[in-house]
Amino acid sequence: MSVIKTQPPTFAELGVAAEICDGLADRGIARTFAIQELTLPIALNGQDLIGQARTGMGKTFGFGVPLLDRVFDDADIAPPDGTPRALIVVPTRELAQQVTADLQDAAAHLPVRLAAIYGGRPYEEQIKLLQRGVDVVIGTPGRLLDLHERGDLVLRHVAIVVLDEADEMLDLGFLPSIEAILEALDGNAHQTMLFSATMPGAILNLSRQFMHKPVHIRAESDADEVTHETTRKVTFQAHRMDKVPVIAHILQAQGRGRSIIFTRTKRSAAQLADDLAERGFRVGAVHGDLGQKSREKSLQAFRSGEVDILVATDIAARGIDVDDVTHVINYQVPDDPMTFIHRIGRTGRAGHTGTAVTLVGYDELAKWQVINDDLGLDSATPPQWFSTSPELAQALSIPAGVQEKVGPATSVIGQLPAHQRSAGQTQSRSQSRSRSRSGARRGNGTPRGGRR
Repeated sequence: MSVIKTQPPTFAELGVAAEICDGLADRGIARTFAIQELTLPIALNGQDLIGQARTGMGKTFGFGVPLLDRVFDDADIAPPDGTPRALIVVPTRELAQQVTADLQDAAAHLPVRLAAIYGGRPYEEQIKLLQRGVDVVIGTPGRLLDLHERGDLVLRHVAIVVLDEADEMLDLGFLPSIEAILEALDGNAHQTMLFSATMPGAILNLSRQFMHKPVHIRAESDADEVTHETTRKVTFQAHRMDKVPVIAHILQAQGRGRSIIFTRTKRSAAQLADDLAERGFRVGAVHGDLGQKSREKSLQAFRSGEVDILVATDIAARGIDVDDVTHVINYQVPDDPMTFIHRIGRTGRAGHTGTAVTLVGYDELAKWQVINDDLGLDSATPPQWFSTSPELAQALSIPAGVQEKVGPATSVIGQLPAHQRSAGQTQSRSQSRSRSRSGARRGNGTPRGGRR
């Protein structure tokens, strides 16, 4: 007997306002992903919930659509008066920008005003934005708390609060700031939604302390893989001196499109970006030595297709929402299993297939074995391959005869040339300090002692 597969419901079928459905339709979106199908009925009713799904499974619209719907037309929420009715807290500036862009699309036909509030931008422009009136605020914990303590961000009318990527905020040391924000909302009658890929103990404790009988929704079973089933993983040992040639060969693989290369340190990211640009590749860079405008320029170039390679530290692991990334390459082994998951979660998204390549340095084998054992990847001792190894070419569909250099040298988008970098960075830091003198103690959106 044949089994008939039913399509997932549309947003309209789940009771979402027609204006929001029109905004989604403008982007070609009509039907829900699993996490959205499961969470929407609960969130639209105003219940507290915990939504758990892997990176790239649609969590943003899982909380964003019901949030917009309730702010727009829910009798339990006071009509807008210029002070925020909803607050979305995210771990990074890049994610704040991406969530804001997605929700602006969904709210294109609504009289709902959104604002992204994060560090790395002058306080004055964000204060003016709040003074003009905002209904939904999306921001990083440090800057949100600073503006609230200064009296510029009014939280007393917030009826919905969302913690997005809660596990990442915990890893970055934001827990005290999050607790302070939630305590500031404690006198309000509000709905709390917590979305995350994993649920460590501290996050569960947070939910017990600040949530009222939350419904825990998981979009996959315990038996499912921790990474997308549409992502093929290729892992091998590579000599440190051969890693750049290996990368140059991988970037010429058949079918390669947008690609993200992750490094552990900003110095490695800057150097690798330079090395690839010298070989003629179109490259952008995102790392902690770059100012906010430079990082935004590089991310925009990647999204628009001006460059098809982005070299990044983990600052970008959760801030890039591009569905058609074909390859993620770990130039260096990440520090822990969760970072590995979030890195390779940038590919194989939204029904697309992807390839995740991890280069394990000979001195990184012990670190890799911890990740392998924790995630059950069945690759404790990866094979040793070189840039000239036929096994590498076969595994990644690299044509025969490719060379390291693909054309004339290019410039790295967002990054000064190496010979100008030290002076430019010194000037950038000086300007940043000057801009932030009037700011509060966590004005750059990064927790004290933060890694970015």
